[in-house]
Parts: sequence; structure tokens; C-alpha cells
Amino acid sequence: MGTHRKALRTTAVGAVSATLVAGSALGLAPAAQAAPNSVRFVDIGGYGGTTLKANVVTPAGADGTRRYPLLVMPTSWGLPQVEYLAQAQKLANSGYVVVSYNVRGFWQSGGEIEVAGPPDISDASKVIDWALANTPADAEQIGMAGVSYGAGISLLAAAHDKRVRAVAALSGWADLIGSIYSGRTQSVQAAALLDGAGLITGRQSAELRQIFNDFYASNLSKEQDIINWGKKRSVATYVDQLNDSGAAVMMANAWGDTIFPPNQYADFYEKLTGPKRLEFRPGDHATAELTGLFGLPNDVWTDTERWFDHYLKGEDNGINREQPVQLKSRTGGTYEGYPDWKSVSATDRKISLAGSTTIRANIDSGANGGVVFLSSILDQVAQVPPMASIPLLPRRWAAVWQSEKYASAQRVRGTSKLHTTVTPTKESGTLVAYLYDVGPLGLGKLVSNAPYTFHGRTPGQPFGLDLELYSTAYDVPAGHRLALVVDTVDPLYIEHNPSGARLTFSSPANDPSYVSIPLREQ
Repeated sequence: MGTHRKALRTTAVGAVSATLVAGSALGLAPAAQAAPNSVRFVDIGGYGGTTLKANVVTPAGADGTRRYPLLVMPTSWGLPQVEYLAQAQKLANSGYVVVSYNVRGFWQSGGEIEVAGPPDISDASKVIDWALANTPADAEQIGMAGVSYGAGISLLAAAHDKRVRAVAALSGWADLIGSIYSGRTQSVQAAALLDGAGLITGRQSAELRQIFNDFYASNLSKEQDIINWGKKRSVATYVDQLNDSGAAVMMANAWGDTIFPPNQYADFYEKLTGPKRLEFRPGDHATAELTGLFGLPNDVWTDTERWFDHYLKGEDNGINREQPVQLKSRTGGTYEGYPDWKSVSATDRKISLAGSTTIRANIDSGANGGVVFLSSILDQVAQVPPMASIPLLPRRWAAVWQSEKYASAQRVRGTSKLHTTVTPTKESGTLVAYLYDVGPLGLGKLVSNAPYTFHGRTPGQPFGLDLELYSTAYDVPAGHRLALVVDTVDPLYIEHNPSGARLTFSSPANDPSYVSIPLREQ
């Protein structure tokens, strides 16, 4: 990961503060809405005897004469055990026993933060054991659900405990390293957000503190250790176990998730062989589920309940007959259904990246992915993504290619792919690719982006680069263009460009450069 380049950014620290304020409100609001005596607060013994603070909501009138489906819900990173109370009450009213617990290391639960490590997986099984022994829960009808951290733990638990028959993983991860170290580039704002929240609301283990320190310091000698640590905490490592269990898996995420980008969810979804569903909507990390945590109408939570109603209760509500991949464009419209992820893109249209272009490193050209949370929330609420004036981008620090004007709307769906040849002047470097929707006045709205870092390259020696941009759904209006912009600095990421470095992008005749745009059938 090279020499340490950048300390934590001011924007990341601000994002941590804002998120914790929002998280506190989020955690307290459902508790205020809870009816008297509607919830029982309990202590559950987790792995190694660690105390887990939990709450239990049971259906009204439960008297021990019958059993009910059980839903276990681990909390999100940094949020207290009342996080899910509004949804737990709704689910209990629908006939579920719901046990929500504060994961180890946070708030009043004991232990240290393990980041979905083996103790967290064992904790989930211990909570199931407790619920079966102390509530009217049915051992044959067990599901797990959660947002963010709770989603990751739910997927991992289902892969390790075959009693879990259904999962709803909302705004989670399948590949932890593929999320915060995508393109071998540290997502510094995402890491700072998690780190800051963990320091304020929990107790980090010595191992986790060292992982963060090595991550920020770009310690290449520790790179493989970090990757191995992340793989142990990624359900993608255990996909065969999850498939063997036969659990029904629903995953939902936002296109603009700046902590767990959508690609890693889509890639994992394709590897699942059991009942499955994949949903993508506009927004950032956990923002699509947010209103539901306050008990307000919410598409994600509605589908979550329908998923459990079918796969735990056996209700014939039709969710198993719907197209399993459901997408909503960032630019508006209704939900679109597809039989699988591959079918999202009917065709690919290539934009040629002709010629040879050299840019200087170490300067932010003005093209960037925005600020964690803030930018994608603006896109979700007001359809205002990060913007840049494409004609005014300084070509000294940004390489720019544009398509022709499109005569008809281009419905981008899926994963755009960059293929080019790069010649560096230094052995290490970072570049960030951006795809923009460019209007008649040259104002570009960000469609997608992705970072890429290289180490150990021979200066002056060209190499081929293939980079997948973050998956998205975006409609480019007729009369607009698409532009690909590449620069070397973005506040979202740690960059690894030595002083004075330059990058040259070329398009050899025997290996032309292009960006491939996935399009829905017109």
C-alpha cells in the first residue's frame, strides 16, 4: 500500500460527527414510540460468556400454547439495541418473535469490537439458542435480518448456522475488502467513519486498532494480513456453506453506498444457488432503510416482511414469482424487474478513448466522487449528484474523453468497464475514473466512478488496465453526452502518487482503449 500519504480528511471527520448525531436520533426515536410493556429488555450470554444487551418483542396474546417464527436482528455499527424497535413491533404484530441485540463491543454489551469475526458469528447462534429456550419461538422457522453491520453478521451467521432459514441483509457487505479496499485503494472516508463511530460508541480490540493503523499508514508489508483479516469476515468466503444450507437470501443496497458499493453485492448474488432476491435503489449507506426504522412506510422493510412471510410462514404472497432482481433508477421511474443480474444490461456501447494523453498527479482536478453520505443523499432526495464543468476541467491534471451527442435517452444499467493502457513515470500510483452525464452547457453529473492503485510497476513501461466502475442505474437524456474523466486525487480515497508523477493513457492499434457502457434494452 506504499508510503503514508494522507491523514484523515476533515470531510471524513465531519461525516463521522454528522452520522453519530443522526444515529443517536435514530436510536432514540423508536424507543420513544414504543408502547408501555411492549418490549422486554434482557441479557443474553454470548460467546465466551460475554453479555449481550437485547430486547424481545412477542406477538400480542402469546401464552406459550403455540410457536411463532423467530427473527434475530443484530444492531448496526455504533447504534444501540433500540435501533429496530419500530420494525420489531410491526413484525411482532404480524406474528413473529423478534430478538434484537447489541453486538459485542458496542454500548452496554460486553466484549470488544470484532468486526463480524468468529465471536460475532458465535454470538448470533447463542442468541438463537436463548430465544428457543426463553420465548415461544419455532426452531423450524428462524430468520435473521439487519442493516449494515447487522446485515453482514446475518449473512455470516446463516452460512455457519443451518438453523437460519431466511435472511434479509440490508445495506451490508459480502466482500469486506472489496468494499473499503476496492481497486487496491483505501476508502479513507468510509474507514474514518467506521473508526470514529467505533471509538465513540464502542471498545475496539487491539487487533482492530492495528488494522486501522496499518490501513491508514498504507503499510504494504501488512497488506496480505489485512486482506486475510477481511476474508474471514466476508460471507463471499463461505458462499458454498451458505448454498449448502439452502437459506433464502434477500439483499438490498443503494447505488451510491460509499461504504459498501453495489458491485460486491451483485457479484455475490450471482454465486447464490438457493432462493434469492437483489434490490438496488437510489441513496447512500442505509439511507434507503432509514424511514422504516422510524416506523414509517418503507419499500425495503415492506419487502423484508414479505420475504419472511413467504420463506418462514409459507404465505403465498407472490414474492417468489416476482423477478428476483429489482432496480430503481437514480433518475426516477418505477421499479424494473430482471430474471438475474446478467440480464440488467441488454447491450454494451463502447466509447473510444483514442489518442495519447498525459496528466500530472497530486492535484485534484475538480472531478471527484463527493463526500461520504452527503453527496449520495442529495442524489437520492433531489437527484443532485456530484457535478463538474467538463470543459473547465484542467487537462494538465485530468484526462477527458467524450461520446457524441445521443439522439435518444441512454438507460445505463449495470457495470461500466474501463480498458486502457497506462504508462507511469513512477513505480506506484493512483487514478480515479469518473463517468459523467454531460448536458448542453458542459455541466457533468456523476454517473459512476471507481479508484485504482498500482505498486511495483516499472517506470516508463506501459501496462494494461481493466477497471470496473461502481454499478448503477441512470438515464442519460437525449441530446446529452457521456464523458470519461480520469485524474489522480479524490478526497474519498488515499492516493499513492509520488511527487512529480505523471500518467500517460494511450490506445495502441492492437489493443484499443475504451469504456464500455452497459445499456438496458431501448
